[in-house]
Amino acid sequence: MGLNDVVSAERLHIGFFGLRNAGKSSVVNAVTGQALSLVSEVKGTTTDPVQKAMELLPLGPVVIIDTPGIDDSGELGAMRVKRAVQVLTKTDIAVLVVDATEGKKNLDEKLISEFRKREIPYLVVYNKSDLLNQIPREKGALSDIQGSSDSTGESCIYVSALNGDHIYELKERIGQIAGNYKNEKSLAGDLLKPDDLVILVTPIDESAPKGRMILPQQQMIREVLDHNGINLVVQDTELEAALNALRNPPRMVITDSQAFGKVSRIVPEDILLTSFSILFARYKGELYEFVKGAARLDRLQDGDRILISEGCTHHRQCNDIGTVKLPGWIRNYTGKDLQFDFSSGAEFTEEIEKYALIVHCGACMLNEKEVRSRIRSAAERDVPITNYGIAIAMIHGILQRALSPFPELAEMLIQSTDIS
Repeated sequence: MGLNDVVSAERLHIGFFGLRNAGKSSVVNAVTGQALSLVSEVKGTTTDPVQKAMELLPLGPVVIIDTPGIDDSGELGAMRVKRAVQVLTKTDIAVLVVDATEGKKNLDEKLISEFRKREIPYLVVYNKSDLLNQIPREKGALSDIQGSSDSTGESCIYVSALNGDHIYELKERIGQIAGNYKNEKSLAGDLLKPDDLVILVTPIDESAPKGRMILPQQQMIREVLDHNGINLVVQDTELEAALNALRNPPRMVITDSQAFGKVSRIVPEDILLTSFSILFARYKGELYEFVKGAARLDRLQDGDRILISEGCTHHRQCNDIGTVKLPGWIRNYTGKDLQFDFSSGAEFTEEIEKYALIVHCGACMLNEKEVRSRIRSAAERDVPITNYGIAIAMIHGILQRALSPFPELAEMLIQSTDIS
């Protein structure tokens, strides 16, 4: 991935939903201007969510997701429906495609209820309008084919994916719903001034990918550059030499969480220190919940079960941080006999209530919507959740220092969660 690319986690996620043969895939293909999804007259052609990151004018960088029909049947169909519903956890804008010749059905209304429950802005698209003798002029709707709202007051538009009628207007309407969808938050730029030096500690060990840097490291390098700062990227083994070679101390040191203990001993106390995953938690608005969740580490009991969850899938190494290092650190810190389960990628267990604690990765591959969905699922079952960086900082007794780059927030978090 190039440093100029917009990663999927930072793109607007637009999910297309509806019944089989409503023409979801045809609408998706018409909107994207390419054969993103297979189309046929056979019900259930789309068997799994189809996802693609792309540039879509006038919206810019987006992720388009086509889903299986919500009315799929049979045992296999039920699995497809489940996957379609799972897409809601990462959907920023929902597009409900309805067969205009049949109108909305009960399952369509259930989807709308889910959109509202999850606070997902949505648009109802009546496809196959070319088969209608005339467009319904419902109360509150505009008199032309575009429409503005149907009889329930919902935002809607009539289109024909077959001949392309009003597909351009559909994209404009999605753009209107997106509004000023811009993530103005900063990973670290608000903590920097021009010419500030930032040291990024990136261990290269058996778990590091060959020939490239992982996504959080790439994003942080670009973040510093975008704010006219200076990057110094080193391994933990060269950190001390790098500090000694500098004429002036750096503004901040940002480290991979697994090197927290070693790095904190090397970096002088008067230099700001934090981790990639803590900055990502702050960036996506999850820092408070994760710090609060870390307090459970001091209350774990023998036999408690902990879920270690990662947002992406990768090949496990012999000394993997999630499956090896982190469980070992937690056992040593608590002195308790604990049980660990592991999940990765889109998989996130539905049996959350059996866990005493969930420890999540930095979630650099998940968009904010999906991470918040996971936090909400945990909160609804009264299960605390934290992330790698915060848990590791607490285990090493440096959590307060790791939050030092943002002192006002750090003080509020420490006081409200009774963590020292």
